[in-house]
Amino acid sequence: MKATWASAAIMLVLAACGRGELDTITFQGVQFTGNLRAERGDRATFVATGGPASVSLEGARRAAYYQAVQHCIAYLGSSDIAWINGPDVEDAALLIDNNSVVLSGRCVEP
Repeated sequence: MKATWASAAIMLVLAACGRGELDTITFQGVQFTGNLRAERGDRATFVATGGPASVSLEGARRAAYYQAVQHCIAYLGSSDIAWINGPDVEDAALLIDNNSVVLSGRCVEP
């Protein structure tokens, strides 16, 4: 019984531990968070978000870009990306959803 409680307590603690600093960047003194989603069957294709865009489009864009680069390095060992909706577009053309800049692309194998 004690082992069950100890296991449950450890799982709860680990579940509460987020990636924290790995999901944030600081741009001009402000912290921006990023997130990335990729389908299980095709990890190379992704959608990255960063925000809050209302504070700074450039900061949000950099947070999303950072997530994309980290993802491609982790899964394919390369930071090369074929952008579908990339970070190099004009501010007016950026896709913004729920106060986050949305970037999408595909990791390119080296």
